[in-house]
Amino acid sequence: MLTLFLMTEKGYRFLVETTAKYGSLFDLVVVGSDGSLRKDHADEIIAFCAGHQLRWVRRADFGKVETPYALAVSWRWLIEHPAQRLIVFHDSLLPRYRGFSPLVNALINGESEVGVSAIFGASDFDTGPIIAQSRTAVRYPLRIADAIQAINANYLACAETVLQALLDGAPLEATPQDERQATYSVWRDEQDYRIDWSKSSTEIRRFIDAVGYPYRGAATMFDGKLVRILAAEEAPDVVVENRDCGKALFVVDGKPVIICGEGMLKVTEAQIEEGGQLLPFFPQTRFRIRFTGGSRETGS
Repeated sequence: MLTLFLMTEKGYRFLVETTAKYGSLFDLVVVGSDGSLRKDHADEIIAFCAGHQLRWVRRADFGKVETPYALAVSWRWLIEHPAQRLIVFHDSLLPRYRGFSPLVNALINGESEVGVSAIFGASDFDTGPIIAQSRTAVRYPLRIADAIQAINANYLACAETVLQALLDGAPLEATPQDERQATYSVWRDEQDYRIDWSKSSTEIRRFIDAVGYPYRGAATMFDGKLVRILAAEEAPDVVVENRDCGKALFVVDGKPVIICGEGMLKVTEAQIEEGGQLLPFFPQTRFRIRFTGGSRETGS
């Protein structure tokens, strides 16, 4: 009855948590990969399918949907299937944050709640009628890995509504989105990992937490090398006569305290990215540390 399109930890957890009750609905699992992640869970999805006698295929080898319904979790590609029989799980409380990286962008913006919407497909992305929606209140600081864990419950709540209806042969009821409330979330690439040190320490810490593991991590430049800032904490502000953002003013316990546009940020975990590897960073003999947001490619 159902072809699943699954990717990342969200897709993996969805499969693990729903198979016992609803596995009889699953005809085929299409597995996607995401090279931008340090861990995309494609191997885990495949291993789970193999261990539970579920048919699976990698996205590159998939042909077409041959089941009445298709359902996508954490999927980024178009699926050819009638909109009224295509169910998409989206990481936001639609109609807000339509589009790409909605959870990451919501955390960067400091939203007080996050969630998941199950919708029907549509010709324009993420505009389909809402079948189910579930939300979770959040508090900061909050790392993206913890936020992903938090919304697993939202995925399962929406899954219960959708999959139980399919199992019962009941119609899936849906409500049109309110276009007056619609906002859009734009795709992110490597340039969007760059830290803007002119922002406040609160904003920068939220950014660092939002693009951390399983993503590549917030980036800055130091002595012509790309440095990933993996963890930081806000430090008490002081009056700086020449507020040069990105410079270290203090070094506390061997960790630099960086001047921000407003406030100070103590960098507690950082690594230099060299040849695809992450190497420990904290120049013990250096006091004059200057982080910049430009890239090696453009110098901007």
